[in-house]
Amino acid sequence: MSTHEILATIQDSALGNWMRYTNGAMPVVEATHVVAAVLLFGTVLIVDIRLLGLADSQRAYTRVSRETLRLTWLAFAVSVITGSLMFTTSPLTYFYNWAFEWKALALLGAGVNMAAFQLLTASGVSAWNEHSRAPRAARLAGVASLLLWAAVVLLGRWIGFTKGYDFTIPAGLDLGPTG
Repeated sequence: MSTHEILATIQDSALGNWMRYTNGAMPVVEATHVVAAVLLFGTVLIVDIRLLGLADSQRAYTRVSRETLRLTWLAFAVSVITGSLMFTTSPLTYFYNWAFEWKALALLGAGVNMAAFQLLTASGVSAWNEHSRAPRAARLAGVASLLLWAAVVLLGRWIGFTKGYDFTIPAGLDLGPTG
């Protein structure tokens, strides 16, 4: 099965049709996606500015991380679910959109940065946990994280301006009373 056929199957799926043809589905899902993305970026920002020593330098990194981690993962999960739901509406358009491609790369980069930080830098956290200044590797991971997550947010917004629009009303869609 080709990529085009897979994307067409997703677009023609019951879920894709439900997202396209159910009044209110897309606005609710998109609004939820935006709120989750803001929460995700906010919790990541809190941890990263602690790594950079710009705030909460008296609090242990592990405490700051522990206090935000549940919200971060919850927001990430909601973002993935709602983003996937939005993708089903027009996968043939999204998949070949440059902003979508770059957002996917930024997400991948953020994940690689987080994994490298957890496996390499955070493994020695006991040596710098209580100090106001994290080691250079931790600070670089914090800067990379901020830049990558900011790129995810900005590119996510940019997708809406670059995906192209078809303003024809699908057959059978009832928009309610008019006039």
